[in-house]
Amino acid sequence: MVTHVPAEEYGDERGALLSFLAEQRGGIRRAVLGLTDEQASSRPSASELSLAGLVKHVAEVEQGWVARAKGEAPAVVRDESNWHECFVLVAGESVESQLAYWEKVAADTEAFIRSVPSLDDTFALPDQPWFPPEGRVSMRWLVLHLIRETARHAGHADVIRESLDGKTAFELVALAGM
Repeated sequence: MVTHVPAEEYGDERGALLSFLAEQRGGIRRAVLGLTDEQASSRPSASELSLAGLVKHVAEVEQGWVARAKGEAPAVVRDESNWHECFVLVAGESVESQLAYWEKVAADTEAFIRSVPSLDDTFALPDQPWFPPEGRVSMRWLVLHLIRETARHAGHADVIRESLDGKTAFELVALAGM
């Protein structure tokens, strides 16, 4: 990534984690700068991924994990019948609407992480075959997982955007005025 994450106030682990998460979100947000929904939905590489789909996916994933940590059901439940909609815009969705939704999700994530008594507090993992039975993870794990998930897709976004019009992450940072 081409931006700098400022050092946290001494001892502010939550602030540091949330700053790194915000940095990775910014990489994906910048990847759609100046693109139409059609451009952002195109798949210019061998992959099925599009920038619009990545924006939708990371917002959905972040919301889902924070909901689980709160003991709530995710806003969108995915299974075999609708998994294909996870990475594409469907009727009524746009890049703008997904970015706005993600902004609300990000604010909720920050408020939640800042409100938990301890990053060592835990919550149950979903009952899915790829997680250990009766598994639990900490709030720290949650934020680190969101950083990893978002960073992975920010890298995908870099490749997709450069494949679309040649713009690199450096150019997009300058374009965004950062």
